Amino acid sequence: MKKNMLKNMEWKVLICAVVLCAIGLFALYSASLSADLDEFKKQITWLIISVVIMLIAVNIDYEIFVKISPILYGISIVMLIAVLFTKRINGATAWFQLGSFSFQPSEFAKISTVLFLSSVINKIQRKGKNEINRPLKLILEMAVVGLPILLLMKEPDYGMCAVYIVAMVSILFVAGLDKRYIITATLIIAVMIPVAYNFLLPKYAKTRIDVFLNPDLDPKGSGYNIIQSKLAIGAGGLTGMGLANGNQTQLGYLYPKTTDFIFSVVGEEMGFVVAATIIIANVILITKSIYIAKTAKDNEGSYIAAGITGIFLFHLLENVGMTMGIMPITGVPLLFVSYGGSSLISSFICIGLLLNISGRRQKTIFVR
Repeated sequence: MKKNMLKNMEWKVLICAVVLCAIGLFALYSASLSADLDEFKKQITWLIISVVIMLIAVNIDYEIFVKISPILYGISIVMLIAVLFTKRINGATAWFQLGSFSFQPSEFAKISTVLFLSSVINKIQRKGKNEINRPLKLILEMAVVGLPILLLMKEPDYGMCAVYIVAMVSILFVAGLDKRYIITATLIIAVMIPVAYNFLLPKYAKTRIDVFLNPDLDPKGSGYNIIQSKLAIGAGGLTGMGLANGNQTQLGYLYPKTTDFIFSVVGEEMGFVVAATIIIANVILITKSIYIAKTAKDNEGSYIAAGITGIFLFHLLENVGMTMGIMPITGVPLLFVSYGGSSLISSFICIGLLLNISGRRQKTIFVR
């Protein structure tokens, strides 16, 4: 790796990731005490693997990843199809079981989709920046993301579907999507929300929305998790109840406490100070990702960074929001903090790509 590249890298994105991982490991240690620290030990293993893969992602020019993105995208689609024939876990066919470990292909598919979409848009714009706004070209761009989304809906994993959509919107916005499409899409979504709620969503999804609006509708059933989560966060106060001392965490009221509701564990046992640190670290990470998109040396680098920014942003808003009762509950983890090998590895690949893009930047080419 060249010295100039090391100098140009936005190291703050890595520092933020390390801070988040450190907090996550403390929270996982406490939350997995009742299970002989099994998940904590696995997370350490995944972290070591993640760092190695991140270093590979940093050292291989991201343009090579873009060139092979059609292959990576194709492999991802095959995996998303294959996973539909696996055994259901927590009501979804989203994981390949490998002994005591599980593998979630959608986590890696989101990266390959961002890479491939960035490549497709860049090729379309060779004839002109505004080419992406031609209806047929726009349909093609949306189809790249639409295919994995359809497969994710079959699992089903609506939270991950939203991640893909936000990543796509982020890339298209940076690429110069016409405002009329943004306005039209907003109006269509506004109309489709009540239609989807009444005619398209399965019963369990409608129940989640009802409970989100009023958890007291079913306090011992669908509203139980969110009520316990809010109690945990509220009980933590400024500095928390201390590791291994949280009532909701240690007495088994929070579920799943190591993945979806890890922020609740942090809030209860480490308090507002550490919980706020998670939010601040994420905000810095997202801000720096935007800056990398603004200063990338080419369009492809800018689009990849924008897509990653969208991924980070949605995970933060959705996970923290749902634990506080201001967003519907989904299976979206808190990146770098929640337990999960697939999520951790894919997140560090994103960090590797951001360092890669920032290290090779030369000038600002941000569209907006």
